[in-house]
Amino acid sequence: MTVLEDRIEMAESGDELTLDTMFEWLEKMPIPEGYKAEIVGGHIFMTPQRDTHWEIIADIYDQLRVKYSRKRIKSDVRIDYPGHLNGFASDVTLMAQDATKNGKGLWRCEDVEFVTEVISRKTAANDYGPKKDTYAAAGVPVYLIVDPYTAEWHLHTLPKDGTYHGDISFGFGEEIDLTRTSVGLVLKTDEFPRD
Repeated sequence: MTVLEDRIEMAESGDELTLDTMFEWLEKMPIPEGYKAEIVGGHIFMTPQRDTHWEIIADIYDQLRVKYSRKRIKSDVRIDYPGHLNGFASDVTLMAQDATKNGKGLWRCEDVEFVTEVISRKTAANDYGPKKDTYAAAGVPVYLIVDPYTAEWHLHTLPKDGTYHGDISFGFGEEIDLTRTSVGLVLKTDEFPRD
């Protein structure tokens, strides 16, 4: 069955659109190699993974690995978040020590302790807008945005009532002090590449 046939069948059946259905469509689509797909507010976004993007992700992953086991750190793994059709594949996610998967075999957003999104030019508005709001609504304690175009990082903490109340931004080269957060370490940014 094609994606179009699936959509027609679903429309005729009157079934409500779900994240599972949308991800099933994505699995059938010819997504080009080197692209990541995620669903934000019911819209499918595909973004190319560039060298700069990957180098920042790898740098953060390596720094987290000093303290955390590989099993707790995820990259580009689907996690469903509250709100209308939000299935994110975050660049870097740190799961809680006792994280468990739900009945569908997916990690639970309630177990996310830290998320990093590295900005891609065409989807930057998602990371600064709806994804930030969704992470805050889900109570993700620490959300870090790394922007290689402006050579800045933006740290969001203290989620309450769907909003982050702690915000700080600096340029690359300044350390990100997460010692007073659930992450409990300092991230160095002096080797983050710029676009």
